[in-house]
Amino acid sequence: MTVTMDKPKSLEAALDELELSPGYRAELIEGEIIVTPPPNLEHESVIARLARTIARHTDFLASGGVGLVTPRGQFIPDLTVAGEDYFSSAPHVHWNDPAGVLLVAEVTSWSPVNDRGAKVLGYGAAGIPLYLLIDRAAKETVLFSEPHDGKYQNRVTFEITGGVPLPAPFGFTVEGLL
Repeated sequence: MTVTMDKPKSLEAALDELELSPGYRAELIEGEIIVTPPPNLEHESVIARLARTIARHTDFLASGGVGLVTPRGQFIPDLTVAGEDYFSSAPHVHWNDPAGVLLVAEVTSWSPVNDRGAKVLGYGAAGIPLYLLIDRAAKETVLFSEPHDGKYQNRVTFEITGGVPLPAPFGFTVEGLL
């Protein structure tokens, strides 16, 4: 995609000034603006199933499209899970502080390298307790947990069609995502 704009003062300003077609999203990942096309239906069905499961078992809200500021850039997870108060804390802010986010999830798309690398580092450095990566290319689901000193201390891999036990504050197993 080609984007034309006046010279911005920073990459963050450029990110905010982008005019994208509906469904496209732009993130600032390790100093680069990355624009991705709308996800396919399989991708969205995985996110919808995960959100439905979370809604059945908890009082947390699960939403796509939440912009988060991390030490590695400005990311938009496929799914962000937090308490209801988190979502009403800054109603007019596009890029949010990740403090209070309980879980983020990504489903790999056409280029999974950022989901497996920069986003693992960024979410861990931001102190987000759980990062669930549904890696369709590798045919596995990975749960990253226990962020400490800027990175996740635990990484557990599951078969992509199997269940993934989510630790507290969730305490249930996510199944049937793919």
